[in-house]
Amino acid sequence: MLYRVVQLLLRPLFGLYFRWRFEDFHHLPKAGPAILAPNHVNYLDPLIIGAAVPRPIHFMAKQELFQNRALAWLLRKVYAFPVKRGQPDRQSIRHALKMLEEGHVVGIYPEGTRSDTGELQDGKAGVAMIALKSGAPVVPMAVVGLERALDSGGRRLPRRSAITLRMGPPLTFERVERLDRATLHRAAEEVHRAIAALLPGGAEAGNGSGEALDAGPASPDNSPLGRKGYATGGKEV
Repeated sequence: MLYRVVQLLLRPLFGLYFRWRFEDFHHLPKAGPAILAPNHVNYLDPLIIGAAVPRPIHFMAKQELFQNRALAWLLRKVYAFPVKRGQPDRQSIRHALKMLEEGHVVGIYPEGTRSDTGELQDGKAGVAMIALKSGAPVVPMAVVGLERALDSGGRRLPRRSAITLRMGPPLTFERVERLDRATLHRAAEEVHRAIAALLPGGAEAGNGSGEALDAGPASPDNSPLGRKGYATGGKEV
C-alpha cells in the first residue's frame, strides 16, 4: 500500500523535474517473476526506477541503510531488503529466491555499488547466481543522464536534467541446482554486456578491467531500431 502511495507521489514529480523518457518497458513481463538489473549511478536511481516501473520492485539494498530504525522501517515497507556486501549473504539470497517464487520483481544492481560517472563498472556474480538458481528472466536496464544531475556525487540536491530509462530484451538462463564457476562467469558476463549495450557507446560503455566478469558471449541485439519510446507520462511515442 505504502509503495503505491510513494509511487503516485514521486512519478509526476520526477517526470516534471527530470523530463524523463522511457524506452522498451514492454520487455518487463506484466506478471510472473523477473530480475531487474540496472546500472547504479547514484542514490536517486532506485527512487526513479521505482517511480517509473509499473510493477512493484523488491530492491536488494546495502545492509548499512537498515541500521537506522526509522529508515529500515520505511525501506521494508517499500519492499527493500538488506544484503551484506563483499561476502555471500545466504539470508538475502533466500529472500530474493522466495520473492521470485511468489512471482515478484526483484531489483539487483550487478555492479554492487554506485558509479557516479555513469560508466559501467565490473559486474558481480549476485544477479547471475540468483537467475541460475531461480530460472527467472533477467531484464537489463540502463539509467542514462542521471549522472549529470549530481556532478559525480558532488551535489546534494540534483539539478534538472533529461533522463532516459531503457530496458533490454530479457535474458533467460537454464535453472541449475549446483553452480560451477564457469557457468556463473558466463551468465554474469552476459548480463554485464546486455546492460552495456543499452548505454551510450554500446558494448564499449563498460569501463571494467576485463579481468573479472568482462569477457563472454555477445549480448542480445539491443540496437535502437524498432525501439519503443515513452514520454513523461509513460505513453508510447
